[in-house]
Order: sequence, then C-alpha cells, then structure tokens
Amino acid sequence: MSTQNIECLIIGSGPAGYTAAIYAARADMKPVMYAGMQPGGQLTITTDVENYPGYPDGIMGPEMMELFRKQAERFGTDVRYGMVTKVDFSQRPFKIEVDESQHLLAETVIIATGASAKWLGIPSEQKLNGKGVSACAVCDGFFFRGKEVAIVGAGDTACEEASYLAKICSKVYMLVRRDSFRASKAMQHRVQNTPNIEILFNTETDEILGENKVEGMRVKNSQTGQTKEIAIQGFFVAIGHQPNTDVFKGWIDMDETGYIKTLPGTSKTNIEGVFACGDAQDKVYRQAVTAAGSGCMAALDAERFLAANKHAVA
Repeated sequence: MSTQNIECLIIGSGPAGYTAAIYAARADMKPVMYAGMQPGGQLTITTDVENYPGYPDGIMGPEMMELFRKQAERFGTDVRYGMVTKVDFSQRPFKIEVDESQHLLAETVIIATGASAKWLGIPSEQKLNGKGVSACAVCDGFFFRGKEVAIVGAGDTACEEASYLAKICSKVYMLVRRDSFRASKAMQHRVQNTPNIEILFNTETDEILGENKVEGMRVKNSQTGQTKEIAIQGFFVAIGHQPNTDVFKGWIDMDETGYIKTLPGTSKTNIEGVFACGDAQDKVYRQAVTAAGSGCMAALDAERFLAANKHAVA
C-alpha cells in the first residue's frame, strides 16, 4: 500500500478532536481524523450533558458527539476508524502507523486522544455506569441534589469533588482505602471540616447495590473484613484518570503521570508541528467545553505553523 501524505492528521475524536477538525477543515487543511478505540471519547459513555452551552434542555453524550462528527464531516473532515499504533516524530513529514499495518505521512499532527477514568473493577460499577455511577462529580453531581452519595478516593481530586458534592447533596460518604489521605493538608482539612461529609477510613467497596439504578453500597473494613450496607443514590469514583498517551512516549514531553506538556497558553508540544489538546494534556479541568476550546487552539496553531513554514501537501 502506498504511503499517504496528509496535511493535518488528528488523532482522537472527542470534543477536542472534532473541534480541531471543524477549524482545520474550514481552513482548508483537509484534515484526516483517526477516531481511535472509543470514537467520540468519554462522552459516549455519559448520559445527560447539561453543562455544555447551547443545549438549554441538555443532550445525551452520544448524540452530542454524533452532532460534532457530522459538523466536522460537513466541512470535509475525513473521519476514519482505526488506532494509531506507532509514531515517528524525528522529522517532517511525520511517520504514522495505523492498526500496525497502514502507514501515513503527516505535515502536522493534532493529538486529541483524551484520558480514561480509572475504575475499581467491580462488575456492578460497569452495570450501573450512567445509572448513578459516575467518574465526574462536576459533570453529574447536579442530578443528585438533596440525595445521599458516596465518593471513592483519597487524593486532592477526591477531596475537591467531595467538597463540591457536599454543597449539592444532603450527605457524602467518602471511602478511603487506607487509614490516611494522600491529599494535601489543606484539602484534608476542608473535607474534615465539612459537616455533611462522613469519612470512612480503611474502607473498600465490596459491591454497588441496585438493578437499574444505584440504591446502596456494601462496604468492607479492610482491617476487620466486616461488611455493611449503606443506602445511597449516587456513587462517584475519583481514583484518577489515565491519559491515553502511551504511543507518544519517547517523543513528546509528558509529566510523571503521562499528561502531555504544552507551552502555556498554546497547544504546542516540544516537537514543532505536533500539537496537543483536550484531556490528553489537561488534568485540571477535564470538561467537554474546555476540551473543545483547546481543540480550536490546536487547529489554529497548526494552521499558523503550516503558513509560517510555507509548506503544504500538494
């Protein structure tokens, strides 16, 4: 198979990737997108999205991503299904391998591979995902206003999300596996001084209870092995996210957890002509709207890079 030369290659297809595609296509950069393992990204496993501007009645996550895709395709984006399995960023045009078989050349690359929430790995967690189980308190906390919920985690993010939920929910159980937090002292003090947060140390989740919605949880004391059931309506997992960036290791500068480092205020990476956007480089906000904004930045940065280098694909 002959190697194809692409002006703008977008890897990943969530809000960041699709927005980058819309801008790149309108700039006549003829973008090609590889949708990856989960076309549409994390929003395809999200039910109601109520915090994205322009949808006053809310919208289902999968439907929203379908609309993003149609808009990108309307302007000429070539959306393809496949996984990028290898890259060579040593020189332009960059060499890209897809599905371990197809080879591409790209003048610019926009990385929009996102991040995946880490889960506990119990069957009921996946069965009730979107039915009371969530990995984003900021996204889904509103649906549990006035209700009792639980959150699993011991770091800063877990403490932050527990504090957020405490403002909305009547009661928040915080499940901490060990006998202490990993969070900073300031965050620990915040949750410890919030009256409606009950911290359960040495506590593991044995099972999330309910058939079609979360109705409770069975927890186990990790020291005594004793279990007990607690009635809740929502269950939040805050044990971290894993950026989907392994394929770029060795080429792109990342932090210790794998998030891509970008030049502040831009989408530029340490490789000229390679840009990153969305949750692959954002471990702070992780929202659809901020991902979309950074996708716009990446496309504009790529367009300006091509113009400055006066080199486009024939």
